[in-house]
Amino acid sequence: MLSRMAAAASLHELPPLTTLQVAPADDGALCAAESLVAAYRYAEACDALEELWPEVRHDAALALRQRLALAWSKMYVGELEEAAQLLSHAEAIAGQARFDAADRAEVFFRQGCVALQQGRYSDAGAMLTRALETNERAPRRRDGLAARAHEWRSRCFLVQHDADAARRDVELALELATRAGDAEAQAHALFQASIVAERQEQWLLARCYAEQALDLYGRLQNHLAEARVLNNLGGIAFLLGETESAEATLLAAIERADHAGSEADFAQAVNSLAQVYLRSGRPVEARARAQRAIELLAGRDDFLDELGNAQLVVATALQAEGDPLNAASWLAIAEQTFLRFGSTGHVARAWVAQGDLSRTQGDVDRAADLYRQAAVALQDVHF
Repeated sequence: MLSRMAAAASLHELPPLTTLQVAPADDGALCAAESLVAAYRYAEACDALEELWPEVRHDAALALRQRLALAWSKMYVGELEEAAQLLSHAEAIAGQARFDAADRAEVFFRQGCVALQQGRYSDAGAMLTRALETNERAPRRRDGLAARAHEWRSRCFLVQHDADAARRDVELALELATRAGDAEAQAHALFQASIVAERQEQWLLARCYAEQALDLYGRLQNHLAEARVLNNLGGIAFLLGETESAEATLLAAIERADHAGSEADFAQAVNSLAQVYLRSGRPVEARARAQRAIELLAGRDDFLDELGNAQLVVATALQAEGDPLNAASWLAIAEQTFLRFGSTGHVARAWVAQGDLSRTQGDVDRAADLYRQAAVALQDVHF
């Protein structure tokens, strides 16, 4: 997708659960629930795992697995505070002597993921670093876990505009995933590598990595991840000037997300198509699709960046349609959404769009003030 892929398109990659070292024999029902998580059926997994809690709470190993699986599922249905609370409990359980450093690293990794989804980027990076360091001290280090931690930390760096650090982390992620023989972790790393390359305006390299990730996800029958990669490939095609290919690829992403049953991913692909329409001079079609994306993303605090982007599309489309009053209202809404998201770059985009609207209405002074506000916010030299 055009807007999200540069900043957080891959924020919702789905690493499978890492199996704990301690594996009690009587865990059939829990294994069944964990299989729902592995199949990305998060709402069903939440129900099954919550029902299991009375049966597993008195067995530390089972309890830890239940907390981890439920927290992961809660994170992906957008219940981030509950996910964080579950992981706090998991951390307390993993502190027992029967668990090793790798088990504790697993908890720290997931805490970092939740923090990232909450927009607490510094906390997320620190927790993912802690997971990596703790895993290194384990009697049996888990390369798959380390690969995922590096890949998620790469996302933190990218959101914080440190593309070089993001690239270094994703290279380590790919190396570790390959060493571990973990095909899904390799696919995640390739997808993130594509996003890093896109951020650095290396469009052809970004497409190469994304196509490799798509191939791996296809072999793994991970249809949800396929939808996400197709979404980004559509954006890359548009950036390369291939508008017809971009539209066809994004329609395929929409179909795949619908088949996977993910409203949030469906909304992202719809909004990507809206942006293609907008930039191709089709504002009415763009606005209709962006408004549909906004409806689907209502209440999803873990998709604030995409929600704000859709609101920007609506505003820009209204401006193109000759309705500056409603365009200004939508720009104000987008600004507030981006402020909640906590990304200076996204807020600056809203200010630039407001400046553009003011300029077209002849208010050059206000436009200049908004452009300056955006420039000052984005500068990294202050003395």
